[in-house]
Amino acid sequence: MNADTEDPVLHVKGLRFGWPDAPPLFDGLNLDLPPGVSLVQGDDGSGKSTLLRLIAGAQAADAGTLAIHGIALDRQHDAYRHQVFWIDPQTEAHDALAAKGYLDSLSHHYPSFDAEAMAELVEGFGLGPHLAKPMYMLSTGSRRKVWLTAAFAAGTPLTLIDQPFAALDAPSLRFLHGLLQEASEHPSRAWLLADHEAPEGLALKTTVSI
Repeated sequence: MNADTEDPVLHVKGLRFGWPDAPPLFDGLNLDLPPGVSLVQGDDGSGKSTLLRLIAGAQAADAGTLAIHGIALDRQHDAYRHQVFWIDPQTEAHDALAAKGYLDSLSHHYPSFDAEAMAELVEGFGLGPHLAKPMYMLSTGSRRKVWLTAAFAAGTPLTLIDQPFAALDAPSLRFLHGLLQEASEHPSRAWLLADHEAPEGLALKTTVSI
């Protein structure tokens, strides 16, 4: 693991987690995540997605502490969850909502949600023709674009994105790469990606290999 000496956005100490009747996936994991873009890298089944769920507070750890800018998950659960954006890309929880309805709902959950940025992201990902459609009618790629639009518009100190490049068309890949280039230079917010390999041409602040 390599990291800068900047004040971390996310502090993880002594994280332990394992599924029942299986060896632990993580046992004493420590991580200080600086501003910019970082990567959790590993093969299928290595625990990349599980680690994002744990950091998001969507999956309870067996032990350890997590804090975003000093807001600890175990002591200030709701406040912590407002500091981090994460969504399971396979979720069906929002299927009945129109894409626009889902995106508009984000302002109720994230205090720094940026409606102006959302409009630019919708245009950049070519989502305009799909906003009125219910989520269950969207292709895998279009659903991914909705989740990415939400991720970059939420304005959270920490953003977690699982396999960000999956199922995207070439224009969307270029647009996303540009967003991540900008994110890599952000002075106070952090993005943590989970993928099999590092994105080409992107300066990463930290790589966690699992």
